[in-house]
Amino acid sequence: MDQLWIDIAAILAVAAPLVIAAMGETLSERAGVINLSLDGTMLLAAMTGFAVALNTQNLILGFAAAALVGALVAAILGVFSLTLGQSQTAVGFVLALLCTDLSSFLGAPFVRLPGPAVPFMPIPGLADLPVFGQILFRHDPVIYASFLLVPATAYLLYGTRLGLIVRALGERPAAVYARGIDVTRWRYAMLILGGALVGIAGAAFSLDLKQGWSYRHTFGSGWIVLAIVIFGGWRPLRVALGCYLFAALEIVATRSQSTLPGIPSQIIQVAPFVLMILVLALVNLASSPTVARWIATLPSVLQRPLLVVVYRLRATAPAALGQPFERP
Repeated sequence: MDQLWIDIAAILAVAAPLVIAAMGETLSERAGVINLSLDGTMLLAAMTGFAVALNTQNLILGFAAAALVGALVAAILGVFSLTLGQSQTAVGFVLALLCTDLSSFLGAPFVRLPGPAVPFMPIPGLADLPVFGQILFRHDPVIYASFLLVPATAYLLYGTRLGLIVRALGERPAAVYARGIDVTRWRYAMLILGGALVGIAGAAFSLDLKQGWSYRHTFGSGWIVLAIVIFGGWRPLRVALGCYLFAALEIVATRSQSTLPGIPSQIIQVAPFVLMILVLALVNLASSPTVARWIATLPSVLQRPLLVVVYRLRATAPAALGQPFERP
């Protein structure tokens, strides 16, 4: 049983950078902006955060530099897509490739160098609690921050006037503009805030989860975050659940390497990505009207449980997501 609690704690730790990045992307997309640069941004931020922390021996400066990189890349995306009206998808994809190559070029002097890392910091008193102490309170500050960020994001979106504005930006930007609110300015704000969180997530890899820097250090995590946001239906709690699901798949894959020696390690390493794609496909299938019509043809005893499953899996994107806004 102790091994189970250890595995759950490991899942929470592995998911922390994903949760931070996913909350940032959720804010951006709820405001109507798709940031496809995530994978490259996380790599460049991971490299920058590690390099700054190594040279200054200051972790806070490392995370701040990573957040600045994430915010800067997001701002560049905003200039081309929000101000100049170019495709958010095309610009984001180009930025992802550019940042990936920049991280490899600029990070070459720092490959596999030992450097500072976020210290382990159990919470006195709470860390000694049975079960919950081992699972929740024996981590480091980055993981604690990921715990707090989920309810904070949910409260911002659903419990504040700012959250109402953000959700309206992604659903009915024309109505927001009619109320005298500058749509472009607020979209910039959410995009840059989300980009800063993505940058922090990159530093969480190089300064905490996978300490150090190497080529392709975050291993496609940005693309997984984009998939998880869709899986989560742009709702913070469900998005976080998707992050923990993917982390659990990674833990299972890691455990399988020793128990299934006959299977090539490359297959085990990519298995979580394949399974996450299948889950995403299932979510998209559940959102199709064809599925509801098919369920209606089944016996009534089967309809209700299947409809409940479909309803839980269904994910509806913000109506104005990815669409440019033109003032009336």
